Amino acid sequence: MDQTFDSKILDKLQLLEKKFKNSGQSLECYLDGLLYDKYLTYWEYIQLDTLLSLQLTRTSFADEKIFITYHQITELYFNLVLHEIEQIIALKPKLNAALFLKKVKRINRYFQNLIHSFDIMIEGMDKEEFLKFRMSLLPASGFQSVQYRMIEIYATPLNNLIDTSLNIREKYPVPNSQEVIPEIFENLYWKYGATETTTKEKTVTLKQFEQRYNPRLLRIAKEVTHSNLYCCYLDLPEMEQQNPELIEALKTMDKNINIHWSLSHLRAAYRFLKKGRKEKEEKATGGTNWKTFLPPSFQKVSFFPELWTPEEKENWGKKWVEDFIKQD
Repeated sequence: MDQTFDSKILDKLQLLEKKFKNSGQSLECYLDGLLYDKYLTYWEYIQLDTLLSLQLTRTSFADEKIFITYHQITELYFNLVLHEIEQIIALKPKLNAALFLKKVKRINRYFQNLIHSFDIMIEGMDKEEFLKFRMSLLPASGFQSVQYRMIEIYATPLNNLIDTSLNIREKYPVPNSQEVIPEIFENLYWKYGATETTTKEKTVTLKQFEQRYNPRLLRIAKEVTHSNLYCCYLDLPEMEQQNPELIEALKTMDKNINIHWSLSHLRAAYRFLKKGRKEKEEKATGGTNWKTFLPPSFQKVSFFPELWTPEEKENWGKKWVEDFIKQD
């Protein structure tokens, strides 16, 4: 039976022929492949069987499945955040406020979903079960999330991540020079969060993490010295830097990651690790110093400090922590 194709189909065939011209195979061969290929299914596309095989628990406690599944979901969201950040950096030469804003809004949606869903961990697990099955996970800790550390390094000049107790952040001008990156890297706030308070010895958790990821993180830090998110913002034309919607989105990102996400973990620590006033508190998984490491009012980590007033920086996350401790 004769059949004529409309012009749109013919145009697409011509485009396909052009696309595959230099591939070593004709368009006809690719059309044969399309003809013989099976229909794609949802479960094949998302690799459902593989995905559901990854929740390998270490104990027989039912709530451990909640714990590992939520952490895996978190890492998938972190991967989406990195996907957006990497696009912003790659677009730097032709970046404008509108495109920057679009990407930062996506990042904020990912973190807002994570923050709002954290009750899955805080309220959704039995405390007694958690305190038992966590012993089988030592010294592994969420502290060892390399993707979260990558987000921090991609977002801001490295000196903004220095431990505040050292009082040396202002020592390093922005952008940081390549020569000082290794020196700054050794003084990042999260390294002190996994150091024994009394002996000043690095925990096994930190030693494991550094051995596995230090080379990668240092390489990234050097690569983005002049192209982290904050530098991307500063490189916009002055008029575009003043875009109020972009400024608000960047401040929201700062609050989402450095205040609300940290406070979600602090809530979880209080829920599962803190005991009565006369009882000995549980140690954090991996030996991290959660009481000094998690409160944003202590570390005052901000990706975009110049967007905040001195008063806002001084009171960074402070009111929420004070109110929470008073309730306790």
